[in-house]
Amino acid sequence: MIKISRALISVSDKLNILELAKILQDLNIEIISTGGTAALLTENNIQVTEVSDYTKFPEMLNGRVKTLHPKIYGGILAQKDNPKHMETLEENRIPKIDLVIVNLYPFESTINNPKCNLELAIENIDIGGPTMVRAAAKNYQSVAVLTNPSEYDIFSKELIKNKGALEESYRFKLAQNAFLHTAHYDKTISDYLSKKDKQEKFPNTLTQNMYKKIDMRYGENPHQAAAFYVEPKIQNGSLANFKQIQGKELSFNNLNDSDTAWECVKLFSDPTCAIVKHANPCGVCSARKIKDAYKGAFSTDSTSAFGGIISINKEIDLETAELIMNQFVEVIIAPSYSKAALNIFKTKVNIRLLQVDIDTLKNNLDFKKIGGGWLVQTSDDHKLDINKCKVVTKLKPSEEQLEDLNFAWKVAQHVKSNAIIFCKDKKTLGIGAGQMSRVDSTRIAAIKAENANVSLANSLVASDAFFPFRDGIDVLASYGAKCVIQPGGSIKDDEVIEAADEHGLIMIFTGIRHFKH
Repeated sequence: MIKISRALISVSDKLNILELAKILQDLNIEIISTGGTAALLTENNIQVTEVSDYTKFPEMLNGRVKTLHPKIYGGILAQKDNPKHMETLEENRIPKIDLVIVNLYPFESTINNPKCNLELAIENIDIGGPTMVRAAAKNYQSVAVLTNPSEYDIFSKELIKNKGALEESYRFKLAQNAFLHTAHYDKTISDYLSKKDKQEKFPNTLTQNMYKKIDMRYGENPHQAAAFYVEPKIQNGSLANFKQIQGKELSFNNLNDSDTAWECVKLFSDPTCAIVKHANPCGVCSARKIKDAYKGAFSTDSTSAFGGIISINKEIDLETAELIMNQFVEVIIAPSYSKAALNIFKTKVNIRLLQVDIDTLKNNLDFKKIGGGWLVQTSDDHKLDINKCKVVTKLKPSEEQLEDLNFAWKVAQHVKSNAIIFCKDKKTLGIGAGQMSRVDSTRIAAIKAENANVSLANSLVASDAFFPFRDGIDVLASYGAKCVIQPGGSIKDDEVIEAADEHGLIMIFTGIRHFKH
């Protein structure tokens, strides 16, 4: 344990700093501080020595140089158990500094201001702050370091409990947090400057700071351990913002499937339900009422829906909750739940209820791990204007058919390739996913419809990529499909269009595909 006798405070974010400083003063801990922080402490009757008085050297260069002085860094970096270090401090009349409380210039909030320019951003790059933080963290065996106001409460309790001293294990934890703080700060600066280079879509070096949110029950299989990490700044509407209302611990597969389900329903403005199993939707439906959307999604493939993930883009009401209780479900996701619905779900305490705010913003980059590296791409957030798609057949779609085709196309975006989706009246009738052959995906989708005793006569079909040959169209027609939406772009497009005309099908080209691997 080390006794805290002297603290250096220099904070841009002054949240709760007065309360902490008063505790330090009550414990007879000497306080050194920089200009703005020192002025605030003095105004509130907290005794403080200003850094320039402490070092006998003035701040200079418009505040760019404040703490960069041997009397500061010698006091922070000296090892208390090293006699030579202590001797050097004594020879140079440098007091020990046992506690560093520093947070950095607000670079991130500065660059998020639309009026920010490069010059302003550069001036908000902190130099002395990160240096003090890193020095204190490096010397955690002798010094404690605080970088975040959220740490103050626990820190104060530890300090009071130990009568002004701190355990080494706790100082080590604070050092870990400090290096995370400076790493995120440097990454934010690097990312900003990289984006200023208009010629580079992706930076030459990619660094990611991730923070553990939860340990999970297990990974894809029970013999694999797993944890869930989140980005420092999570976009609104992302699954990572979930609040778990009830239920068992989440597994790796729970969250992986939940992400597909949530991203799917976010595409729709009408009340919509998606049921996902093994990262593929097994049923999706839009309706006027949530209960009808759920019923439509469930009826597509009730067998696969067993033990699935249910995602709904509107508040779940009592009627819908009562229907859901008739099936076995792992996770339910919604922006909100009525009190009556929550009371229904409480009767099955193992059901995991997640609450996530609806927002259609997408992350800028998508990552896929492969052996020894990462594949990085921009997110697939293309929004199709169905009215601008090219009708390539003799027959033209009606407005009602265009709405259904648009619905099917959105579903296809979240089905593993090769993907074929039969639908009608904004309800999936059969989904074929993840096959090497598009014809096989078509046949699987038809089997799903047959198992649900659903006719595919006059159905509409979405394909996530082009048909390489006419055989896919021949199979669709044999099941009774009347409209097809697909990207186009095959060297056999003429042959495919001719087949559609022969069968009396309507076909439109989107000009864009939605592969998902």
